[in-house]
Amino acid sequence: MRRVFARDALAQALLPCIGVVLLLALWYLASYVRVVDPVLLPSPVAMMTALWRGMTAGSLAHDFLRTVERTTVAMLVAAVIAVPLGILLGSSERLYRSVEFVIDFFRSTPASAVFPLFLVIFGVGDKTKIYVASFGASLVILFNVAYGVMNARKTRLLAAKVMGASRLRVLTDVMLMESLPQTFVGLRNGVSLALVIVVVAEMFIGSVDGLGHAVFDAQQMFEMPDMYASIFAAGALGYGLNLLFLLVEKRVVHWSGK
Repeated sequence: MRRVFARDALAQALLPCIGVVLLLALWYLASYVRVVDPVLLPSPVAMMTALWRGMTAGSLAHDFLRTVERTTVAMLVAAVIAVPLGILLGSSERLYRSVEFVIDFFRSTPASAVFPLFLVIFGVGDKTKIYVASFGASLVILFNVAYGVMNARKTRLLAAKVMGASRLRVLTDVMLMESLPQTFVGLRNGVSLALVIVVVAEMFIGSVDGLGHAVFDAQQMFEMPDMYASIFAAGALGYGLNLLFLLVEKRVVHWSGK
C-alpha cells in the first residue's frame, strides 16, 4: 500500500515536468529542422549553456538579483498600502462603491501608460521602477482584499455579533480572517504584475542592470542565446514567486473553504 501511495505521489510530482519536456523537445526540433533561422532561434542547449555561463561567470546572476530586489521592494510597498486600505474600504460597502470607479479605472489602465508621469515625478532611477510597479500591484491587491472583506460569510459575522463581539473584534477576528484567501489571490496576482512592470521598466527606463536590461542589451548586441537565457531566467523567477506565495497560502490559509 505504501508503495502505491509513493508511486502516486511521485507521478503527481512529475506531472508538471511533462509540459517542460514537450516544450524543450518542440524547441529542439524546430531548431534542428531550421523552421526558423538558427541565428534567431538557437537550440535549447545553446540557451542553457548561456544561462549557466551567465549565472556562474557572467552578469546574469547580478541582473537576476537586482530584479528580485526591485520586485520585492515594490511588493512590500504595495502590500503595506493596499492591504489596510482594502480592509478599510471593504468594511463599508457604501464607501467602496463611492471610489470603485477610480480604482477600476486605474486598475484597467496599463501601467506602462503611466511611465511618463512617474518619470516626471521621480526622475530616471530605481524609485520610478519600484513605485510604478507598486502602483500596478497595489490596485490588484486592494481590489481583491476589499472584495474578500465584503464577501465574508454573513453567518460568521452574525454569530460574532450575537456573541457580543465589538465592531473592532468583528473586523480583525472575522472579516480579516475571512478575507485572507482572496487577499492571497491578490498578492499572487500582484507579485506577477509587479515583476512584469519591473522587467519592462528595466528595458526602457535608463537601467544599467536587471533582467529587462539584460534582455534588451542582448537583443541589441544580437546575442540570441543570452537573450533567451535572460527571458528564461525572468520566467523562472515569475514561476518561483508564484509558487512561493502558493506554499505560504497553503500554510497560512489551510482552513480555506471549511
